[in-house]
Amino acid sequence: MTRALTVLDAGPLTTVQDRGRRGWAHLGVPRAGALDAPAAGLANRLVGNGPDAGLLETTLGGVVLRVSSAMSVAVTGAPGPVDVDGRAVPRAEPLALRAGAVLRVGPATEGVRAYVAVAGGVDVPPVLGSRATDTLAWVGPPRVVDGDVLPVGRPSAGPAPVDVAAARPWRRPAVLRLHVGARADWFTGAAVGTLLSSSYDVTGESNRVGLRLRGPALERAREGELPSEGIVLGALQVPPDGQPLVFLHDHPTTGGYPVVGVVEPADLWQCAQLRPGEQVRFTRP
Repeated sequence: MTRALTVLDAGPLTTVQDRGRRGWAHLGVPRAGALDAPAAGLANRLVGNGPDAGLLETTLGGVVLRVSSAMSVAVTGAPGPVDVDGRAVPRAEPLALRAGAVLRVGPATEGVRAYVAVAGGVDVPPVLGSRATDTLAWVGPPRVVDGDVLPVGRPSAGPAPVDVAAARPWRRPAVLRLHVGARADWFTGAAVGTLLSSSYDVTGESNRVGLRLRGPALERAREGELPSEGIVLGALQVPPDGQPLVFLHDHPTTGGYPVVGVVEPADLWQCAQLRPGEQVRFTRP
């Protein structure tokens, strides 16, 4: 194996991701894919990869990698220290590493998830057309662990001549635009008003499946439960305790609790970067 990444420290949770596997929900397979899609897309562009190339998604604690041969890498997403062989290097820029160099992505100082792209892509075998790890059913490659040797493909192009990260609102509370609908009639009018006028705390149970929130409970207007029905990315589902959760990329394909609305797709990257204890507000588009 002439081009590879050796994982010296996998951190709390590092997975291989890409844009996900679409078209398999009818078989119960989630889409998976990078939670912060804009950050992942930028990382791939910076090293000359196509949009479907595999890359690494870290969670809070970062990752440490050794490259087997000279190659270009880029780190985007949650801010935090990055160094090569102990020398601090910039984020969101293509970095030329020599053979044997050690890339260290430190713990996130803000946000949750960082992305490490390498020219040629992380070339693990695709499953159902994608290299993404699904943490709900564990379809795709297993989570990355210490000692893994990850194959890297051959570069197909150079990095984009000019590419910069777009300014993003890291404000707190985060503001998510919500398209109210779907099963909103299962809730009282006062409950919908509460949802759109209150702040909700992110809980420690949040993960790649969903962003779990705690705040004013949403009162039902109906008794009982729904028959299971399809769930889409960004659905805001409300279990019987009245506490909403935003379904993310590893969400189940069906659910039996009512969905009060769907988060605007362009806002979902914020859910990838919200820490437990931070706050969320919802507003109409």
